[in-house]
Parts: sequence; structure tokens; C-alpha cells
Amino acid sequence: MALKIDVANEDDTARMAEETVRAFGRIDILVNNAAIFINLQRHPFYEITAEEWDRASGVNIKGPFLCAKAVFPRMKTQGSGKIINISSSTVFWGTPMFLHYVASKAALIGMTRSLAREVGEYGISVNAIAPGLVQHEGQNAPKELTEFQLNVRSIKRIQTPDDLLGALVYLASSDSDFVTGQTLVIDGGSVFH
Repeated sequence: MALKIDVANEDDTARMAEETVRAFGRIDILVNNAAIFINLQRHPFYEITAEEWDRASGVNIKGPFLCAKAVFPRMKTQGSGKIINISSSTVFWGTPMFLHYVASKAALIGMTRSLAREVGEYGISVNAIAPGLVQHEGQNAPKELTEFQLNVRSIKRIQTPDDLLGALVYLASSDSDFVTGQTLVIDGGSVFH
């Protein structure tokens, strides 16, 4: 089932949860993967406009908050659930010229930890994945950044979306039922966390 929603809109995220329950009877897993990345301009923090900051924050941190809030009542009633937030290894690098994005992804790690404490008693786990630079359609990373990533990685190849699947499946499965509040960095060994 596909739904077109704006994750930064509370009515849309509530509709997402309602439609999911209507179609499947339950909500077991939420993966917060929506993010503004491709269209963000890289420039010094003092050139980032308030509008750019709000747009990045609205989708990258408010969106996961609203989606978690929307699915929580069903997960609480079920006594189980998995919330997986997609952050970024840029948080651990302190990547310059990209403060609006990095700050939003760092906030997501903080939200992961705090939310894990709040919902654990209901059998809900909350974890995060922090990928490195992943090659994907529409990527706008400067060539120098891609080359830098390749040079600092322990595994010297381009990261693909498939590199995230094993960790995602693990965090969504019952194998990780006693794992919560964690951030798993998947970047080919660029950042050791």
C-alpha cells in the first residue's frame, strides 16, 4: 500500500497510521526514512537562511516525531513495536558547510535515546541507523566529498542502499527485542562509534 503524506504535517501522519491499521490491522514497524538532503545547499552556517533551517528541521526531525506519535497508540495497545530512525554519520564527523542537515540528524539520535526511555515499558524499541554517504538516485554530493569518503573508509567502495538492509532487518526483527536506544553506524568503517 502506498500513501502520499507530508511527514511534517500532523494530520497526514495520523492518516498514515489510520490507513495502515485499516489495511493491516496493526502497526509493527516504523522506519523514519524521509529526509531533506538532496536539495539542501552546502554553505557556511551564517549563510543558511531561517527558511532552509526550518525546512530541513521540519522533515528531518519534526517528521519522525509526528510519525512516532501517530503509531504509538497502536503499538502501545499491541504491547510491541519497532521504531527505526535513519540518522547520518555526518553527526559523528561534524561535517562542515551542512549545519542544517547535520543538526537535524543529531537531534534524531537524541530523540531516539529519549523516546526509547519513554516507550520501553510498552514493549516498543527505538533505535537508529547512521549511514555514511550512500550512492542513490539524485545524489548531489560534490565529487571531492565522495572521494574523501572512499579514502577514509576501511572498506574501500561506494556505499549502496543494500548495505543498510541487514541492520534494518535486524532492528525490525524479534532478534533485537532487547536492543533499544542505540545508534548503529553503517559507513564502511569511516567512523568508529
